[in-house]
Amino acid sequence: MLIIGELINTSRKAIREAVDTRNAAYIQEVAKQQEAAGAHYLDVNCGTMVGQEIECMEWLVNTIQEVTDLPLCIDSPDVNALRAGLTLAKTTNGKRMINSTTAETARYQAVIPLVKEFNAKIVALCIEDAGMPETAEDRLRIASKLIDDMEKEGINQDDIYIDPLIKPLSTNDKYGKSVLDAIYAIKTKYPAVHLTCGLSNISYGFPNRAVLNRLFVVQTMTVGMDGYILNPTDKAMMGVVYAGQALLGNDRYCTKYLKAHRKGLYE
Repeated sequence: MLIIGELINTSRKAIREAVDTRNAAYIQEVAKQQEAAGAHYLDVNCGTMVGQEIECMEWLVNTIQEVTDLPLCIDSPDVNALRAGLTLAKTTNGKRMINSTTAETARYQAVIPLVKEFNAKIVALCIEDAGMPETAEDRLRIASKLIDDMEKEGINQDDIYIDPLIKPLSTNDKYGKSVLDAIYAIKTKYPAVHLTCGLSNISYGFPNRAVLNRLFVVQTMTVGMDGYILNPTDKAMMGVVYAGQALLGNDRYCTKYLKAHRKGLYE
């Protein structure tokens, strides 16, 4: 199970202010908190810093790496910002990761050369030129094209993280089920490929969002999801992740569950 810490994102007010003022101590504290809470990667996203994203990306990457050796997931719609972050990101404890490409022709052609150049892991969203998927069948078709095309480029399936694209349940009561069906189908067809997502979209527009998010983690994990982009300092959510892995037999002797309990991560 791969946990990508989502908190260093300038769409969050506190992070934006810290980047604006170059408050390194605040950014470093957020990085350390996510590491201590169990993150395996740290997502770095400053896409809202229009006109200064490259400079901000470079500052963020250098600032974060002063206090942690966790590998970074460089996240941007701008390929120049991706390159800036990837160039500075260390590989001491794991490959760099790119977030993300899609099956859209322009985006795919811009990002895949970076994946190959930096030997990076890649998050690939199930979006195509025609738009976003509606059904499980749409997601499987788009994912299959992405995986097959990337394999032809020499990218290993183990470095591919398919995002099935979670859409709000509040806009269609079948969206949760269609994602679950898609995850199962993708994992069945490509067992070596990984799946990840920003799962909180599922609850957008609803009350008690945390309840829906936590249950959806369990449901997606059960059908094959093995990565999440989330807030690892949310103890209740991380408790669900550790317990789910233990109950599915993916935690040998339940050591990770017990270790997390002793550290008080979800009390």
